[in-house]
Amino acid sequence: MTFSEPTVTCDEARLVYRGDVTLVSISRLYEDSRAILKGVEGDRLEIDLSGVTRIDTAGAAMLDEIAAAAAGMGMTASIYGADQEISRTLQDFSLKPPKSGKDLEGRKMSFLERIGQWLDKRDREILEFIYLLADTFYYGFVKVLDPRGRRKGEFTNQSLLIGMNALPIVGLVSFLIGFILALQSAAQLRQFGADIYVADLIAIAMTREMGPLITAILIAGRSGSSITSEIATMVVTEETDALKSMGLNPVKYVVVPKFYAITMTMPMLTILSIIIGIFGALVIGYTYMGIAVKPFVDQVVNVLVMRDIITGLIKSLVFAWLIVIIAAFYGFRTKGGPAEVGRATTYSVVASIFAVIFADSILGLIFYFGQDIVIY
Repeated sequence: MTFSEPTVTCDEARLVYRGDVTLVSISRLYEDSRAILKGVEGDRLEIDLSGVTRIDTAGAAMLDEIAAAAAGMGMTASIYGADQEISRTLQDFSLKPPKSGKDLEGRKMSFLERIGQWLDKRDREILEFIYLLADTFYYGFVKVLDPRGRRKGEFTNQSLLIGMNALPIVGLVSFLIGFILALQSAAQLRQFGADIYVADLIAIAMTREMGPLITAILIAGRSGSSITSEIATMVVTEETDALKSMGLNPVKYVVVPKFYAITMTMPMLTILSIIIGIFGALVIGYTYMGIAVKPFVDQVVNVLVMRDIITGLIKSLVFAWLIVIIAAFYGFRTKGGPAEVGRATTYSVVASIFAVIFADSILGLIFYFGQDIVIY
């Protein structure tokens, strides 16, 4: 096998390399290059690799040293002329530290570039979330009739914990929300003699937005934190490893019953939240605005359409699935000791509430602009 004779020459402010720039030849090439650099004038140095036939990791490191030496003399070095294989070698084995926030020309990274960099650093987390999402929906829907690997009676137990036990706080907050919304809007509506329309406002607001959103935020803080802490404790105490050793899938054994329970109870809690919120507005309407019960109820019934109810129920299901998946995700990725359980729970609640509000914004836009195609 024959190798090209390696040389380096100077053409004004340009270093021209030819032949094989490898470990065998870099010692001489480096000395010749440093000697040539002493006679180069200007603030830019071009490194021409069009004549290079082969380069290895040592050659890539030598070019880094030449570029650094040029920078120390006040020159900016740029490499061009390399073919695809040599360019790939330089990119993979360059010893220069990776730049952060700016590219080679000093330009600030664009918004999309920063998003790509963030996603690249979190690719493993994203894959784990996708795997958990896929497993949950697979065992939750495809294997819904397969009871193997699930605890008997756990669905009922989780339904009581997530749904029934959350009813008092959801009912109280919903009543206060409807009460305050009606009180604040009453002062404005009375100026125009439109007292009765407080029923319209509260009915639509509670059905489309406040009912599903308030319920989801309360469930995320109450039940989502509980799910995360339970799973995180199981991970820290190696209970999930014990389940795997017994041939049980932790997602099917732990997450799926909670998935079923929150899917069943969240729409029910949302409906109760809407009713109780409207009742809170009725209290204000009757005691403060002098609106009789029957006209208030008739106004609520007349203003609501099926689209409003469907919108609220769809939102409640989406919020429920987000809460349980995010809670399980942060629980399963807990590492370390008991202190990490609390940290994972905090992250889970914050992420769940953010995801719920973000999803509510997206769904609100979809239902608003697509209302002509929604079934009435």
